[in-house]
Amino acid sequence: MTTAPQSTGNSRTVLVTGSTSGIGAATARALAADGWTVVVTGRDRARGASVVADVEAAGGRAVFVPSDLAAAPDVLRDLARTATAAAGGRLDAVVHNAALCPAVDTVTLTDADLEATLAVNVRAPHVLTAELAPAMAERGSGAVVVIGSWMAHVGHPFVGLYSATKAAEIQLARSWAAEFGPRGVRVNTVSPGATRTPVNADAADRDVIARMTAGTPAGRPGAPEEVADAVAWLLSERAGYVHGAEIAVDGGITATRTP
Repeated sequence: MTTAPQSTGNSRTVLVTGSTSGIGAATARALAADGWTVVVTGRDRARGASVVADVEAAGGRAVFVPSDLAAAPDVLRDLARTATAAAGGRLDAVVHNAALCPAVDTVTLTDADLEATLAVNVRAPHVLTAELAPAMAERGSGAVVVIGSWMAHVGHPFVGLYSATKAAEIQLARSWAAEFGPRGVRVNTVSPGATRTPVNADAADRDVIARMTAGTPAGRPGAPEEVADAVAWLLSERAGYVHGAEIAVDGGITATRTP
């Protein structure tokens, strides 16, 4: 069952999709440490409860709302309303982090994975922004951050659909910046590079990521917390003049990538 935080006071409120693990969970913790009340979402209730417990143990405020971002648009609109209520009746920001990444080639990709990836990576951010951004614009303040990917800028033989959806999200963020920015809603993108997360925690994936990043300026994979710090900055008043930007938190892999 979803319960609202006991008291939001003057705290800013933020919805972080896909925030039960990895970059999303790190973002939830970072924003809570900055004083945000965080609505944590995902399909796994146990992991959601764990993130909320971490936030509360550190003195922050968070609440978990279960979600299935592959659901129909009307279900996503219900999620937006439920998350707003759980935040105390107002959301000041949204972080579109949730994504599916079927690591297969074009021929191997199943119809089910095709539909789910398009739904989670493109349709869900679009529907949620359309539902939540107007209230921010009416108040004259708010922020949206899209989590993109370095892979949106290069060709790759095994994640073509994922790369394409991330390119679509980045373009949506630019369009939303033009659409909602004049009414006080800042929209920007943070694009991680090869980042260590639970999704790539097995030994084979660790080796691939280590080789992928060995020749970059950073010389190592990224950490979820490094991406989260960039999101936290974009949502802060310190980034008040930043609209429609894409910040690469990728160790230099996009700018300096070599064969």
